[in-house]
Amino acid sequence: MIFQPHRLAVAPMMDWTDRHCRFFHRLLTRRTLLYTEMVTTGAILHGDRERLLGFDPAEHPVALQIGGSDPADLAASARIGEEWGYDEINLNVGCPSDRVQSGRFGACLMAEPDLVARCVGAMRDAVRIPVTVKSRIAIDAMEEWPTLEGFVRTVSAAGCTRFVVHARKAWLKGLSPKENRDVPPLRYDLVHRLKAEFPHLDISINGGIRTLAEAQAQLAHVDGVMIGRAAYETPFILADADRLLYGESAEPPDAHAVVRAMLPYVEAARRRGAPLSAITRHMLGLFQGRPGARAWRRHLSENAHRPGAGPDLLLAAAAFVPEAAPLARSA
Repeated sequence: MIFQPHRLAVAPMMDWTDRHCRFFHRLLTRRTLLYTEMVTTGAILHGDRERLLGFDPAEHPVALQIGGSDPADLAASARIGEEWGYDEINLNVGCPSDRVQSGRFGACLMAEPDLVARCVGAMRDAVRIPVTVKSRIAIDAMEEWPTLEGFVRTVSAAGCTRFVVHARKAWLKGLSPKENRDVPPLRYDLVHRLKAEFPHLDISINGGIRTLAEAQAQLAHVDGVMIGRAAYETPFILADADRLLYGESAEPPDAHAVVRAMLPYVEAARRRGAPLSAITRHMLGLFQGRPGARAWRRHLSENAHRPGAGPDLLLAAAAFVPEAAPLARSA
């Protein structure tokens, strides 16, 4: 089992990182690891797999994030994910939503490291691709460092060598999922300590990182960085990732060229029945910081849902942004 170094990843985000979003992000960066939305074992085993798991080969490297707590179901789901061509299977031990808790998976599993270890062991036995874990630092009143250290020690003993840690505690009682993204304080120091005390493990950090400059600073302490909302709200920050974080020499792609590169994908997706708005909603922030960006967003928002809307509408929206306009980079 060979791990490829992933210095940057885009976080799995419910209702955000679908196949359209990932294809768009891949046009901005070749090296960044992309993730699916979390898919439950029940959905994988019994649902519409083409809708849930289908992706374009251009999206590689791409990881499938799975939610569940039954080792047998997780093993079967991981095997299906490998058969569909995913490069990595990630177990969600970080989502704090009530729906996830009621299914006994997500962040509540931080209280059951032995169960997580059994799940990871079963998944690793079922597939040849990497099995990784995304967690919080702790939950509720549990003490942060002992919880995180004990969790990683137990789960790594089952063979997991890559952990992505959202550097916030999750409060399962009293805070909404949205509040759990902002209210608990970030403890980057604990994730840095985790890497120092487990130098043989691949540790990535997640939470509150919004620019590539911030990602570069984190890479002095950990192996990888995962960004979430910033990649969605200001996606063009990804365009410099290959150069700044992976040492690539190629110039970053031009935003207008990215729009043009999306056109064949848009046409193919429409033939499969996808409305234009399902694709363009991921692209609204592409020109953030440039003259005409507001008009781009408005034109797409007001028209992409209309029957028959297609590639021509995307070009018409892009025409509001002068091609020669300089982009303010956030790196």
